Amino acid sequence: MADSPLSRGCKVTLLLDMTSLDRLRESRAQTAIILGSGLNSLVSESADDKIASYSEFSEIPRPSVPGHLGRFVLGNIGKTPVVFAQGRVHLYEGHSARDVGAIVRILAEAGIKQLIITNAAGSLNPKFKPGEWMMISDHINLTGTSPLLGSAEFVDMSEAYSLRVRERFGAAARKIGMTLHQGVYAGLVGPQYETPAEVRMLQKLGADAIGMSTVLEVIQARVLGFEVAGFSCLTNLAAGLSQEKLSHDEVLETGQRAAADFLRLLSAKFIPGCLTGPGRPI
Repeated sequence: MADSPLSRGCKVTLLLDMTSLDRLRESRAQTAIILGSGLNSLVSESADDKIASYSEFSEIPRPSVPGHLGRFVLGNIGKTPVVFAQGRVHLYEGHSARDVGAIVRILAEAGIKQLIITNAAGSLNPKFKPGEWMMISDHINLTGTSPLLGSAEFVDMSEAYSLRVRERFGAAARKIGMTLHQGVYAGLVGPQYETPAEVRMLQKLGADAIGMSTVLEVIQARVLGFEVAGFSCLTNLAAGLSQEKLSHDEVLETGQRAAADFLRLLSAKFIPGCLTGPGRPI
């Protein structure tokens, strides 16, 4: 276990349900997608043998937030095998940064090389409208922690989000005529939404969107050698930028509506010559 991604940078030996892990490995997927709030509709109903609950892996805490199902689904985009991670855990649920990175470590152990991370985020940029998507070019980690605490893993974060992958997704978006912004994501702890004063501060720091996830997963992914892409579904304008009150129900509803656009983008990226009509679950 010394060389395993699950034990690297941590003195604690983590136990695996090898049967469940072998099921992920047998898919031979090289790509995984972590689905954020409201994005479960990207995945169609699957047979039981294509599903592995997070509860089958002792090191992954059970998600408690509505919209996070807590399971891996073995699927395909066209002919490309993909592991979908439906849901994540967050610091604000009372978990450690190490816990938050557990899903990523399991995916590394399963042989995944490329990780696409999605989230629901508030827009700090008045040019980025609710219901649109932002491809993350960089992030600001304001959680005050790291999944690498307790280790000496000095990982380079100068290109946390792969330029090569961003260019390919940018080309795919242009191909289908989809609005795809690029910008900086700020990750905070939550669960409270930000105050208007905090929003003004974050804008001055250079952030375009804000949320309560992603940054710790990306740190964990980079230390394990993943090629990473990140996408924010912009579900609302941040506090003080509109008269609307913020709610998780709004986040889920907007995410569900925007999922079809992201499905079109994934199809354009992974399926040569794909049609660009209304998306269907994969």
